[in-house]
Amino acid sequence: MSRILTMSRAGREALDWEMERRPEIFCMGEDVYKFGGIFGTMDGFGAKYGPERVISTPISETGFIGMAAGAAMAGMHPVIDLAYIDFIGVCYNVLLNTASKTHYMSGGAVKVPMTLLIGTGGGYNNAAQHSQCLHATVAHIPGAKVVYPSNAYDAKGMLHTALRDENFVIFLTHKGTAGVGWMGTPIKTTLSEVPEEPYTVPFGKVKVYREGTDVTITGLGMSVHESLKAADELEKEGISAEVVDLRSLVPLDRDGIMASVAKTGRLIVTDEDYLSYGVSGEVIATVTERDPTVFKKPPVRVTTPDIPIPFSRPLEQAILPLAGRIADAARKLMA
Repeated sequence: MSRILTMSRAGREALDWEMERRPEIFCMGEDVYKFGGIFGTMDGFGAKYGPERVISTPISETGFIGMAAGAAMAGMHPVIDLAYIDFIGVCYNVLLNTASKTHYMSGGAVKVPMTLLIGTGGGYNNAAQHSQCLHATVAHIPGAKVVYPSNAYDAKGMLHTALRDENFVIFLTHKGTAGVGWMGTPIKTTLSEVPEEPYTVPFGKVKVYREGTDVTITGLGMSVHESLKAADELEKEGISAEVVDLRSLVPLDRDGIMASVAKTGRLIVTDEDYLSYGVSGEVIATVTERDPTVFKKPPVRVTTPDIPIPFSRPLEQAILPLAGRIADAARKLMA
């Protein structure tokens, strides 16, 4: 049986199912015991599982994420709510040098089964220190798997996959797609029919959200939904856009990207992360290195420029990769 769920509730369902059956899983983060975390992924878990398995921490990301890495090495599976990716700076050493590399440096003897839940993205005036994406920063870490679902069905299935993985997984959710009350009405395309029973969604496989023949538009998180809006507008003008949700950064489905661009011959990469040194360049490089002759026109990036995110709503809206900018890029490619 399926129900229509938000991403937040779908993820909560996967975590609850796994925790009921696996005592080694425990949750940790700021405000998780009573509040359930900022996106409600652990809503009600404090009362259900108690303070030994749902641990509210002080505001000390270095401390509690370091503790989580140690617990994972000792045979537990911590699930950590980091809330905002902007805070990774204070715990980056643990991510870069401990959680991601211990399995390799021990010759495979020590596993680090640890799932880090992180909220990303802007669009609601939280300014320069609470609105970044930074997924390229974490995807650049060797040894970490990085996934980024954009809808409820994928959120549940990919969290089941993450919780069954024996490695360090960074699980990203754009704040605007989570479907929690303080973000306003959930975006329709983030809602999904979600089966009650558990299921997995594999990492490293793109999802073609919308078939098209003229131009491929790839995205992650919120940019997928902005791309779908752009595709609707472009359809009215006779332009057929294929929207591809990357879903997974590490591993990245390079074959899936290539297959779509080979069909359309045109590529727009949308990404709310910063322009330089990011995922947008990696996607373009993937196609260029494999077969540059598939391009009918040079590929285009629609991203956030390399500046701090403005607090001002008009300024923030002007720099984000929203549907209008994506549609304009497609029009230029088709001209």
